[in-house]
Amino acid sequence: MPFDSNDSATNRITTVSSWTETSVRTDLEEKLEQLRKSLRPGQRDLADWKGGQMAISAVPGAGKSHSLSVAAAIAIARYQLHARKQLVIVTYTRSAAASIKDKIKQQLKELQLPQTGFSVQTLHGLALNIANRYPELSGLNLDSATLITPNSTHRIVRACVEQWINTAPRRYQILLEGMQFDGEEAEKLRRHSVLRTEVLPNLAHTVIREAKSSGLSPEALAEISQQTNDDYQILAIAAGLYQQYERLMRSRDLIDYDDMILAALRVLENESIRQIWQNQVFAVFEDEAQDSSPLQEKLISILAADPSNLNAPMNLVRVGDPNQAINSTFTPADPLYFNWFCTTCQIQGNLATMDRAGRSNQRIIDAANFILEWVNNTWRSKDKQSQQQELQNSEYVLHRRYINQKNLESKNTYVAQKIELPFREQKIYPVDAGDPQKLANPKAKGLGLEIYTPEDTYETVALIQKRVIKLLTEDSQRNAAILVRENRQGRFLAEQLTDSLRQHNIKVYEVGESDRFSQIPEEILKLLQFIDRPHSPDNLKAALEILERRDLIAAQDLNALATYPEQFLYPSPLDLPQKPQVAQARRYCCNLLRARLELPHYQLIPFLGMTLKYTGSELATVQKLSERVHQQIVGNSSLKTAIAALNEIASSECFEAVEEETDDRYTSQGQLTIITMHKAKGLDWDYVFIPFLHEDVLPGKPWVPTSSKFLGDFTLAEVARAQIRTAVHAQYLDPDSLPPIPQPLEAWEEAGKLKKAEEFRLLYVAMTRAKRLLWMSAETKAPFRWNTFRGDRVSNLQDKTPCPILSALMRQFPESVVKIGF
Repeated sequence: MPFDSNDSATNRITTVSSWTETSVRTDLEEKLEQLRKSLRPGQRDLADWKGGQMAISAVPGAGKSHSLSVAAAIAIARYQLHARKQLVIVTYTRSAAASIKDKIKQQLKELQLPQTGFSVQTLHGLALNIANRYPELSGLNLDSATLITPNSTHRIVRACVEQWINTAPRRYQILLEGMQFDGEEAEKLRRHSVLRTEVLPNLAHTVIREAKSSGLSPEALAEISQQTNDDYQILAIAAGLYQQYERLMRSRDLIDYDDMILAALRVLENESIRQIWQNQVFAVFEDEAQDSSPLQEKLISILAADPSNLNAPMNLVRVGDPNQAINSTFTPADPLYFNWFCTTCQIQGNLATMDRAGRSNQRIIDAANFILEWVNNTWRSKDKQSQQQELQNSEYVLHRRYINQKNLESKNTYVAQKIELPFREQKIYPVDAGDPQKLANPKAKGLGLEIYTPEDTYETVALIQKRVIKLLTEDSQRNAAILVRENRQGRFLAEQLTDSLRQHNIKVYEVGESDRFSQIPEEILKLLQFIDRPHSPDNLKAALEILERRDLIAAQDLNALATYPEQFLYPSPLDLPQKPQVAQARRYCCNLLRARLELPHYQLIPFLGMTLKYTGSELATVQKLSERVHQQIVGNSSLKTAIAALNEIASSECFEAVEEETDDRYTSQGQLTIITMHKAKGLDWDYVFIPFLHEDVLPGKPWVPTSSKFLGDFTLAEVARAQIRTAVHAQYLDPDSLPPIPQPLEAWEEAGKLKKAEEFRLLYVAMTRAKRLLWMSAETKAPFRWNTFRGDRVSNLQDKTPCPILSALMRQFPESVVKIGF
């Protein structure tokens, strides 16, 4: 055959191309192996995932976000994912989503790969994305629908209560009569008021969230209620309230967050559309899985399924820590679901534990491990005889749980589930020698764990003040935090500490309720009310307080300014010249009034945001608020209707601020942060102070308001929640079962156990925020109720019993008990 120069050239090019491709692939594999080796043993299990379902149970400080991002990058590289075949990572807050997204991008950049092939979203954002693409199937039209997050005082909840009363007069009469009733008219009127304004709104608010997030419709809840036989028929009442709520929401074109997920599930009921989404999703990685609800798990399970093989396992990886589940008493989240998923994966050999943590020193780790074991042992031994019987019958009870979503009749598995305990029995271990984490398991400061028993709350303040000054002046690169159980405790500490610490250049940052349910609506509302009625002394004072709080005007006697609004706002030539600070306050107020004349009312909210010098996420929150108000008053737009809509948002909803993408403001160097234990989750500090650890606060006891005692020694809302969870847990494991629903007193007792278990987990979370020093205290005397404590020394203090966990720690670590004065 004659020599063909073109064929030869083509062959040489093909050979070079093949060699280059092989070389690039080899280089990438080496980089991926190096990346894998940088992980700890438990973290490597996540990076080694090769399909199917997998559970990762991680201890505090184990670096699950870091390992999740590394595992995601390895999966993207290994499976050559792209825009049409993506790895979907879901989490529960926008800040967490932004953080994980940045970490994955950085990993892909270091691997010299395109920053594509993945999507990081909040779970509700993912649901909204699906629902919004197919409005005809989802029934969700964001152009006309308004998203609300109602609380028990919202007009929708109040309206559903009134409508239920009209449709069920006999049931209402039974509630009115309560346990006993002598017919006295004044008592009858009091009970009417309590039922309409407290009992039934709280029942509706609690049940709607619990049932809806569990995937129960009003009709399904009504069916479950037929299994109960209590005198009040609490679940039947709850089903009626839920039904009225849904009808009112539809009639007024309102939606809540659960409606987003339900709408997405309606879309995915369409087989062709479901397959389109499943073909685009390579796998789903879920972060913070311990906070997931059945409805949320159903959504990600559908997306993680293989449309071409219904019998194949889902490509689903769930990462979480059931011991950090601290939201189940005020949200429908329940750590049991993730625990059950872990048990299922354990049977299949797909459970890994991240048990190495480099955050804290050894003494703090020992203390955290001790309380986990102590609480579980105490839980087991409360009633030895009944517990032994329960262990015999329930230690390895076989639960049927259907895995295949398509063929429920033929596919099931049996899950061995241990008796329910507050904590999953997994210990924290320090990292191994040579771990890449810088300053892992740092050297303890002081004793590492220090426990105090001050005489009262004021001695606690003095001790913390002295210690913080010493710690942060010795090393201004460190940071510290005081973790409190209630916001009122935080305000008291901030009032006592701010001025003294400022003298040592230590900033005190109090993270109050504003960071969870933004106070921006309230601030904007008060300024709009002043603009609308400037001659009202109350409106003027409220506006001045906001300007003073934002450091826009000097601190001064606001009562003197607000007593005579006309004289303050429009002084006559005969009045004495105003002091500079008064003139400054007047200029701000007059600028606000001038804006009403110069701007249309729908531009006032953004203007006020600029006037208050909001920045970053605050301005984004103002824009979100402005759009929400405009959407709510469309067709009847005026300043009056805007104020009315804003008043409802501020007083009756949990309006969510737009989150900042980082939590750096909480952990700044040289700063003392005062923050609640709930808000502290996911953060850490060099030095952590946890004062006021008393039994009546943590774990506390379930409380029945005196006003509703006529119904019995329980609250309807908590009884209904416990009854719903009993039904959902059983049906989650076996959809064919209809379990016996507990009676009210039994359900009330179960609710108390759930709260106690969560409070213990909350303290565990708080303790594991500390790196170098964990400082804890229980005062001999403290306020009877923090919500009525004035914060001055003349307030009555009462003898207090320490939290049982603190007492146990003192017995276990006597060397950590510090004698005050020595």
